[in-house]
Amino acid sequence: MVEVKTIKDIDEKTWSEFKSLAAINNMKLGTFFKTLVREHEVNNNHFWKTILKGKKIISDADAKELENLTKKTRKEYGFRI
Repeated sequence: MVEVKTIKDIDEKTWSEFKSLAAINNMKLGTFFKTLVREHEVNNNHFWKTILKGKKIISDADAKELENLTKKTRKEYGFRI
């Protein structure tokens, strides 16, 4: 038996777009939703791999200098530790 789920806070425009995209791709709404979730996971993982394991944008020395400057600035009056 298929269980019915409710998604709150979806406006009519977004719901119409979702249904249209599913129809364009010749998919049922549930299947299309699963596809969107899987694609989001893949894209999100790819994004973080790029950020965390990608080429460095600054040298280690520059990074250390920025870290020290940030620590010094946070010790100044008005900043929370």
